[in-house]
Formats: sequence, structure tokens, C-alpha cells
Amino acid sequence: AEHSSARIERFLQTSTDNNWQIANCTTPANFFHLLRRQQHRNFRKPLVHFSPKKLLRYPTCVSTLEEFTQGGFQEVLDDPNAKAGKVDTIMFMSGKIYYEILERKAEYGEFENIALIRLEQLNPLPIPQVKEVLKKYKGTKKYYWVQEEPENMGAWSFIARKLRVVPLDVISRHETSSPATGSPKRHEKRSKILYDKIFACADLKKAAATI
Repeated sequence: AEHSSARIERFLQTSTDNNWQIANCTTPANFFHLLRRQQHRNFRKPLVHFSPKKLLRYPTCVSTLEEFTQGGFQEVLDDPNAKAGKVDTIMFMSGKIYYEILERKAEYGEFENIALIRLEQLNPLPIPQVKEVLKKYKGTKKYYWVQEEPENMGAWSFIARKLRVVPLDVISRHETSSPATGSPKRHEKRSKILYDKIFACADLKKAAATI
């Protein structure tokens, strides 16, 4: 709550013509494969990775040995728990907010109608991979970009311009002039409002009444 952000929006504002790569990995294995890809490519582009300290010690942010030794970097990670036939709401996100939503499912309810899709690479935006993942979710009615940053910060403005394969709305903190509140209590209050919005949007009937 007392920290400013890395201002990912500023990096994305200057992203054009594949001038550099911007990533925000959510698993150790995917981070490993991102670095391996960077080393073994036959061309060089700068790589910027946004990695919060929380995931360095987060109990569920783990990978198996096989995930390190097999496969490669995945620009998009599908929801491993989603049952495609029950999904009517897709939430795109990047980074640690994925784990924080999973944490709160016990409090708000499992909501089997949500699929949480992680964009591990933000620039260049992996549109073909997104389309491939979306093929399995034929009953989707709502699409959201979810971020922990205020609406005028984070990746939202970039995603709104670039991810046009679906009609997107945003779930975020209210816009502000400061990237951090400086107050833990106020930060927790705003976090509660954010997650209330997320799970209200998962419940389409409730969302229609409250959002």
C-alpha cells in the first residue's frame, strides 16, 4: 500500500513496431522459458519483465520439474480449473492478481462460470494465442480486463486499444493521480471494493443490478 508501482502503463505507451518485449509471468517455469527464449532467439529485442516480490515466496506460485524440462514459453495461460461448458464470463489479467482472485474464491464462492485467462506476454500482444484459447469457450457472454491498478494506470489503456477480438470492459480500482494510497487501511478498503466488483461481474444477475 505504501509502494508506488513500476508504471507498466508508461512502458506500454512506448511499445510499437515490436520495439521490445514486455512480460509478466505467473509461474517459475514460464519465467525460466521466457529467459531461455530470450537467450536462444536468433535476433535481439529488449525484454522487460514485471515481477512482484509477492510471487517470490507465494506458496501456490510453483512449477513442477517437468514444466521446466519440457515445453517452452507460453504467451497465454488458460484457466486450468475452468469447465468450458459452464463458462459465461472470461476475465483476462496479468500477474499476481490471478492468485489473489483464487484466494478469495473461498470467501465469495467458487463461481464455475468464470475463466481466468492470464496474458503472460503483453507486448507484442499474442492475439493468435488468445484466439486459440477462446475457441473452447463458446458460451461466453461477458469479457473483462481485470487489474489491481487504478483504471488510468496499469495495462488497461494498452489492452483496450490492442485486444479487440472480443468486447472488453474493465474491472479495476477507481482512477487516481497517485499509484499508491500510502495508507494500509485505505488500500485494504479499496481492495475489498475491487474484489466485490470482480465477483459481482461473475454473477451476471447481480452485476446487472449493481455494476
